Amino acid sequence: MKIAALLAISGLLVQAAPAQQAAPADPILQAMREEIERAKMLRIVSLDAPYFIEYGVDDVESFSVSASFGGLLAARPSRLRIPRIQVRVGNYDFDNTNYVFTDLFHGPRFDTERMVLDNDVRALRTHFWLATDRAYKGSLQAIARKRSALKNLSETEKINDFARAKPFRMVLNLYKVQVDQAFWTSQVKKLSAIFTQYPALSTGTVDFESNYGGSYLMNSEGTEVRMTDSLTYVRIRASTRAADGMPVRDALVFHAHTPAGLPPEAELRRGVAEVAANVTALASAPVGESYVGPVLFEPMAAAQLFAQVLGRNLSLTRRPVGEPGRNFPFVPSEFEGREGSRVLPEWMDVVDDPTQREFRGKALLGYYPVDMEGVPPEPLTLIEKGILKTFLLTRQPVRGFEGSNGRARLPGGFGAKYATFGNLFIRASETVTASELKARLIEMCKQRNKPYGLLIRKLDFPSSASLEELRRAAGGQGVHGRPVSPPILVYRVYPDGREELVRGLRFRGLNTRSLRDIVAASDEAYMFDYLENGAPFSLIGSGTYVAPATVISPAVLFEDLDLEPYSEPWPTPPVVPPPPLIPASR
Repeated sequence: MKIAALLAISGLLVQAAPAQQAAPADPILQAMREEIERAKMLRIVSLDAPYFIEYGVDDVESFSVSASFGGLLAARPSRLRIPRIQVRVGNYDFDNTNYVFTDLFHGPRFDTERMVLDNDVRALRTHFWLATDRAYKGSLQAIARKRSALKNLSETEKINDFARAKPFRMVLNLYKVQVDQAFWTSQVKKLSAIFTQYPALSTGTVDFESNYGGSYLMNSEGTEVRMTDSLTYVRIRASTRAADGMPVRDALVFHAHTPAGLPPEAELRRGVAEVAANVTALASAPVGESYVGPVLFEPMAAAQLFAQVLGRNLSLTRRPVGEPGRNFPFVPSEFEGREGSRVLPEWMDVVDDPTQREFRGKALLGYYPVDMEGVPPEPLTLIEKGILKTFLLTRQPVRGFEGSNGRARLPGGFGAKYATFGNLFIRASETVTASELKARLIEMCKQRNKPYGLLIRKLDFPSSASLEELRRAAGGQGVHGRPVSPPILVYRVYPDGREELVRGLRFRGLNTRSLRDIVAASDEAYMFDYLENGAPFSLIGSGTYVAPATVISPAVLFEDLDLEPYSEPWPTPPVVPPPPLIPASR
């Protein structure tokens, strides 16, 4: 559900009492504690007993409102509880996870997807009991099938299925976030009305959503977590079609821990106008040509690029045990096996620090005190002087790494969690000013007798595209690497410094090895906030959970990148012009 996607394990601690402070009686905690203790005593003759049980609950309150061209689309409050139950059978060395059918359950089942909202301990315990029963049965099926599959497979290397972790306890008082529903309904309508001043637009929407509540985690090892979890955003989107039918669009999202943390109205209005102006300009811009040469990424685009090409490949995923004779699609990290190798220029470092709450007076969206597995994070140097040192890890062992470093922030596949960063700092020890960086781009083009260089100001990340547009964006990169979001704002930079906006370009062959071709970085740092959901291009609205993240990056100049125009035919634009958005004067 969309509500789940915007709160669960977002790691945003609004207010917190000291961990040692006694917490008031909590029926959810009580039900979890009592039922997990009872489940630990399960013993069934001739069957594998549970060795690890985990309960998670996200108790969510939400308010969302959407408007388009000044008209209200929807405004609704919501309340729900989202359970997460896992039962592992076997032992830490070998269990029911890391198998292609780990998450499948065959047979009659109880409805455990919906959890009661009343604080009735008996009703809550009943839910945990039925959910545990279902998870246990599924785990037994999975481990039996996994054992059978392994009889016909040869393992080249024995890796444990689960890593031990110290029990962690953090039970904090919960605090309610106040949302003025009438104010934000009126505000969103007023903001979306700005789109009526741009007649070239086909769509223009503004969304507000605020999620808040308690996040709970408990496991049979003794970990116990309760904390306030909240996330608020204003999302602005617009699109239209050029005369040749090519879709063009832009989006901008403002994030905050609470509604009070959002920018003032004047800044939000400027954001709407900026998106509308960008789409209008793109609709009349020429189509870009194939290009190979120097490319300058301004700070925002550089941060978006690092989030995808670098950030996602810093998480190692493990190939699951499959069925003999059946191929299973699996995309490993491009950095797998490259620990100790140079992946960036020697004057660049990369550090993930989810413990840092602020940067230059601004709140960091990627702060979180504990991950989805109950492991607190610490600052982590991932790349030092261009050399890859380590990875983002969960409790699922991977080749060369056994324990977690507190980066499990999204549900993963095959019974595991997925690792992602919190606050990713891209640091350069050798820098130049922004103007010097642009001058160097022009000089490099002159040396190669190129008529212009390319400057990228913004990528389509997280993407606001349709699924059809995503398919087009992913095409053309093939075996060169994971698809990278196409640029939205691309400019030709001529020898005299003049910039010309072009549209319809996508990267070709851009991957982690391209990062070694960075030749310069700026002395400025840009904070880019976004919601990582694990979907391709972090498609807006996709996924079941999100992990709020921040990338702090300078602008970077690449010596050589390859871009090409889309070659597919576009749909025919509407034959009838749109109705006037601004009433004619009387």
